[in-house]
Amino acid sequence: MSEIEKRIESLGLVLPAPPSPAGNYLPWRRSGNTLYLAGAICMEAGKMTHTGKAGAAHSVESARAAARVCVLNALAAAKAAAGDLGNITQVLLVNGYVNAVEGFADSPAVLNGASDLLVEIFGDRGRHARAAVAVAGLPKDSTVEIQMVLEVAD
Repeated sequence: MSEIEKRIESLGLVLPAPPSPAGNYLPWRRSGNTLYLAGAICMEAGKMTHTGKAGAAHSVESARAAARVCVLNALAAAKAAAGDLGNITQVLLVNGYVNAVEGFADSPAVLNGASDLLVEIFGDRGRHARAAVAVAGLPKDSTVEIQMVLEVAD
């Protein structure tokens, strides 16, 4: 078990099995030392953990928890691609999408759940550029979807 996986465990979290693609796309694609991850939604053991819109079905805090679930799913895909989460040298970019009611202005606060978790897990290597966007809907009515770009070791 890598140092990163031990840190995840020490936070009381579980790294799930990598999610399977739900269509004609790859869960990840590597080009050189850059690893592009497909979007990850809030699913655990094949079941959605958070569905519905932030600002209606979910408070900002509940949607933040959804973002954390998405990060764990994305990291499961990253482990499958990189062989070991210890091979991730830097989280470069996080794009976060929040299924939200019209006029919802707290997407950055929701996505702080993902950003904070990445820093908890990776320390300074987890700091990243980010977009936080409210949208009218997401796959399977997921409350949040996270897409990441990572740098990995050779």
